[in-house]
Amino acid sequence: MLFRQLYDNETSTYTYLIADETTKEAVLVDPVIEQVDRDLQLLEELGLTLRYCLETHIHADHITGTGELRSRTNCQGVVPENASAACADRFIKDGETLQVGDIEIKAIATWGHTDSHNAYLINGDRILTGDSLLIRGCGRTDFQSGNPGLLYDCITQKIFTLSGETLVYPGHDYKGRTVSTIGEEKNHNPRFVGKDRDSFIEQMNNLNLPNPKKIAEAVPANQGCGKPAII
Repeated sequence: MLFRQLYDNETSTYTYLIADETTKEAVLVDPVIEQVDRDLQLLEELGLTLRYCLETHIHADHITGTGELRSRTNCQGVVPENASAACADRFIKDGETLQVGDIEIKAIATWGHTDSHNAYLINGDRILTGDSLLIRGCGRTDFQSGNPGLLYDCITQKIFTLSGETLVYPGHDYKGRTVSTIGEEKNHNPRFVGKDRDSFIEQMNNLNLPNPKKIAEAVPANQGCGKPAII
């Protein structure tokens, strides 16, 4: 398996390139529209064919590159079940798998940051957590039908039950960190360590964070798969 972690500096967003080195089939997870040319160049350099653009959720902090990538590569846009994106080619639900060559990408519904969010377990040994579980943090729950109780349940009952050696790759990081493990986050993530469900909810309800700068344009654009005409 070929695995690359790519970064958008403006929004601190990680995009992930996953490809089968035999079939040369590839998927991009959470592409950013400003980085489409970068991503296409990398695909060309590595001799890969983009089959899917896979979203963890409808983003509020950046506009997806899926629409532009789809128009230029004929890939399919895939979003979580119940996401407000009628433009998607496919909706992927909890427990369903996406096959890319010999690579199995399993969707794990991790609601709470938004009401339609998936993490993706790659070949059973690494997980792309999107904005649900971050390195030493977690996604906020105060807009897009967020629900702190649901987030707590999904992280503790679905994500933290994976092997402690499972690698954790988040959708964002604001301190330059690139990867963690399930074991590390269970033992050291301050959002969860020593917190029961009620105290987690209280914590999340009192973060008082400013809205993402691009929320007004990003959410409606992403509901249209980031089509250039919507931007």
